Amino acid sequence: QVQLVESGGDLVQPGGSLRLSCVASGFTLDDDDYTVGWFRQAPGKEREGVSCVSNVDGRTFSADSVKGRFTISRDNAKNTVYLQMNSLKPEDTAVYYCAADRRGCSLSPGYWGQGTQVTVSS
Repeated sequence: QVQLVESGGDLVQPGGSLRLSCVASGFTLDDDDYTVGWFRQAPGKEREGVSCVSNVDGRTFSADSVKGRFTISRDNAKNTVYLQMNSLKPEDTAVYYCAADRRGCSLSPGYWGQGTQVTVSS
């Protein structure tokens, strides 16, 4: 059974940094063909893809709004995917979700975590 658990969300001032974690269970990052990516949804807005590195073909996706500020990485030993967020802006405020799928960086992944709140405010 695939499960994803996010953590690391917090209230942070503009210009600050946060690192989100997504612990996966039910599959292993380095042995199975699941890709884990990050999404976010702000109040009143549609969900958007933030960052992803495909396990299928190695292609990387990052939203234009976060390029140069957010970095996705993973620790296979901990079966965990991270999202390092730097130079945070108020418009980054959202619930952040990690999600997994076997189809690479899918816009509609099959498995979702519960989300973690990130609030950027002074």
